[in-house]
Amino acid sequence: MSAATPPAIQDFYPDDAARCYGCGRLNPEGLGLQTRWDGDETLTLFTPQAYHTALPGFVYGGLLASLIDCHATGTAAAASERAAGRDIGAAAAPRFVTAALNVAYLRPTPLGCELEIRGRVTTSSERKTVVAVTLAARGEVTVRGEVVVVRLPAAPAARAD
Repeated sequence: MSAATPPAIQDFYPDDAARCYGCGRLNPEGLGLQTRWDGDETLTLFTPQAYHTALPGFVYGGLLASLIDCHATGTAAAASERAAGRDIGAAAAPRFVTAALNVAYLRPTPLGCELEIRGRVTTSSERKTVVAVTLAARGEVTVRGEVVVVRLPAAPAARAD
């Protein structure tokens, strides 16, 4: 990582919480989202591939919802660290999961260009955070989302399979 590139919050998720399809660094088949601070907002860049299509030339809406969702959880984690007075990477990042996802598709999102996903926290408490997210293609916002996320405990309980 260059000095000019700020660290991504996902790089500091604990291993047991780093397998998310959208943003888990330990999921080699995942999307690999990287959420970073850009001033007072967070930013993720993502370029959809041809197989992410809905109709010819346009991105599948389910992928767009996933991008909004994972960027929001990353935004909440980054904001939590900032509120605690820590830089990203100073400690293991807290992990958040989605409680509610509201997505508004404003216009079709074209394939063949980098998407810019921006987030900002609108409400935050110890347990719950609300994140507003926009997704833009070629400088035009095509999707807006509001995501309610909740913080996971420091050590998620082991599942009984």
